[in-house]
Amino acid sequence: MHHLRDTLEQRQTPIYFAAAALAAAAAWTVPGTAGLERAIDPALALMLYVTFVQVPVAELRQAFGQVRFLAALMAANFLAIPALVWGLAQFLPADPLVRLGVLMVLLAPCIDYVVAFSQLGRADARLLLAATPVLLIAQMLALPGYLGLFLGAEVARLVDATPFVHAFVWLIALPLALAAATQRWAARSARGAGAAAWLGLLPVPATALVLFVVIAAVLPQLGPARQAAWSVAPIYAAFAVAAPALGWLVARAFGLQAPAGRAVAFSAGTRNALVVLPLALAVPGAIPVLPAVIVTQTLVELLAELAYVRVIARWGR
Repeated sequence: MHHLRDTLEQRQTPIYFAAAALAAAAAWTVPGTAGLERAIDPALALMLYVTFVQVPVAELRQAFGQVRFLAALMAANFLAIPALVWGLAQFLPADPLVRLGVLMVLLAPCIDYVVAFSQLGRADARLLLAATPVLLIAQMLALPGYLGLFLGAEVARLVDATPFVHAFVWLIALPLALAAATQRWAARSARGAGAAAWLGLLPVPATALVLFVVIAAVLPQLGPARQAAWSVAPIYAAFAVAAPALGWLVARAFGLQAPAGRAVAFSAGTRNALVVLPLALAVPGAIPVLPAVIVTQTLVELLAELAYVRVIARWGR
């Protein structure tokens, strides 16, 4: 079972691209895939649940004791990265929906497949995995403030706070509670331990499922938003180059060891598009522009991760 899990993690990049390709083919050949939009939240909740199961509650408590790492992670994601995003935002089109989509996705650090990619890139994935609930809670609290700062009065018209509460309950609180219950079951019975071991095989397939559902649901709705997608691709490419280097510099400023520093670099460069998408879809008039803008970031990022696992792995050697 451990061999199968290692194989899935080592081959996750081709698995994700295969899922994306299958989703695109389905979207173009099978009518009605836009209806999969209703499955996005359940698929995300499953992905986060199987991810959280891999982090023992004791390690989550220990993560709060890693003060320097958490401080560097927060400084990179909620101080340095917003400054970078503000600079990049000066080159965005004037369309408020395009600007909102780019800001929503680039201001939110990833809490799912970044862990697996960071492990491939010789980062301290254990620290990053333990910090995922903290990262998600922090971004849910910080994102509305940053959007208001960058967009001003526009954000009051375009963004409703309700989806943030919904996302916290269904994408954080419930999966985390179920993961804690699963860990208690695993500690008390052999059957529970076996179930937890099988769940350990699911993070990569669950992430692939999310990619399939999101792309199959969104592509049929793009239509006239293709131009918006092309207009933001260079911004995402520039972010993908600059953000990990910025995260690495912050980590070094905090005196972190190389593996922990690489984890901060991966976190800085990897964004939370799959969790942010349901929030964006709740914005009035979001379709097709906001989904197009956000899914474009995911596609650019997956290409960037191929470079990250090779380049970042060499930092600090």
